[in-house]
Amino acid sequence: MSTTTELTNWQSVHDEVLRRIHTREWKPGDQIPKEVELAEELGCARATVNRALRELATEGFLDRRRKAGTRVATHPVRRAGLDIPVIRLEIEGRGQKYAYALLFRERRSPPPEICANLGVTPDSDMLHITSLHLADGKPYMFEERWVSVAATPEIVDADLSKISANEWLVLHAPYTKGDISFSAVLASENEAEILRTQKNEPLFLIERTTWGGEKGITSARLVFAPGYRMHTAL
Repeated sequence: MSTTTELTNWQSVHDEVLRRIHTREWKPGDQIPKEVELAEELGCARATVNRALRELATEGFLDRRRKAGTRVATHPVRRAGLDIPVIRLEIEGRGQKYAYALLFRERRSPPPEICANLGVTPDSDMLHITSLHLADGKPYMFEERWVSVAATPEIVDADLSKISANEWLVLHAPYTKGDISFSAVLASENEAEILRTQKNEPLFLIERTTWGGEKGITSARLVFAPGYRMHTAL
């Protein structure tokens, strides 16, 4: 694949290489182009490419060996990390019946906190979505999400009454980086009503933001029903 975009800093090169790995343009075990070839393709210095590849090797995405070249790691995640789960599969994996309800969908400009999270401007075209995920007919998680239309224009035509924004984005909007936070929150009146609990009930909260290169894709606020317990393997 060739590109006409010039990437002048190592972080941009890092993000582009990581994008190719995430989208399986470069599959696990594939040998990637030589540094000099990547530098010519991406319009940057070889030293810039070298810095980016060294960082990706440290992160566990690349396997670099002298005289053998650089390959995409067969098992890319060697440091503690979290994948973005498809909530439907998470619930079905617990042996429960999954159901989903789209509560609200609107194209509008973002509030200040979303501008700060995603690095977008107040006049940006955004999709604001709220939905409820259920397990065995009971509320499991309330999702409030903002999606950048500029970053993922195809989502405008997606039928989010049939597939959740969570699942659609995992399938159609590969990300190169993101951040995630975990905390406890007291249920607001609206959250208590949706999750069928009491106002001020302590709830588990995940806040997550993802980017594709330098473009913010989505910022999500996920509030789980009482009793939720998170489990992950290292």
